[in-house]
Amino acid sequence: MLRPSFAAASYQLLNRLLKSVYMMSEIKVLFVCMGNICRSPTAQGVFESVVEEAGLGGRIRIDSAGTHAYHVGEQPDRRAMQAAAGRGIDLSGQRARRVQKSDFERFDYVLAMDSSNLDDLLSMCPRPYRDRVSLFLEFADKPVRLDVPDPYYGGGKGFEEVLDLVEAGSRGLLESIRQQL
Repeated sequence: MLRPSFAAASYQLLNRLLKSVYMMSEIKVLFVCMGNICRSPTAQGVFESVVEEAGLGGRIRIDSAGTHAYHVGEQPDRRAMQAAAGRGIDLSGQRARRVQKSDFERFDYVLAMDSSNLDDLLSMCPRPYRDRVSLFLEFADKPVRLDVPDPYYGGGKGFEEVLDLVEAGSRGLLESIRQQL
């Protein structure tokens, strides 16, 4: 029979170990737009920057993807990279990829840039993971809109607007995730 003090110490050690394992777990975030060359890579880059500034780089894994395979393997749009670079964010290491069914299981957050991509994601998402899929700007403190507009066919000003919206969404998302850590 275990002595009460040994059992209590064992319980406390087990409790600390479980907390330690929980604290080491990663939160995984996937940003999704249509082609994965404008909005979602911008969101990935901005959120990586915000997370690093908060000292949580080792705790949050971030990726991006597209609902369509138009640009698989390509770098982000040149205009997106230029606009991001103007704010100190480097997108050049990213390559476009398409969302895969396994992403819904692997990622804790699957965040659509607009309602059209949200609909596409929900149509391919296995039912048990639908609660992980939402609009990214729902995390912004006081969202002016819920869709991040696609700047692809516009000028440079559209990419700046995307950055403004993504920065607001990123701050709110980080605060939400901090509550889980």
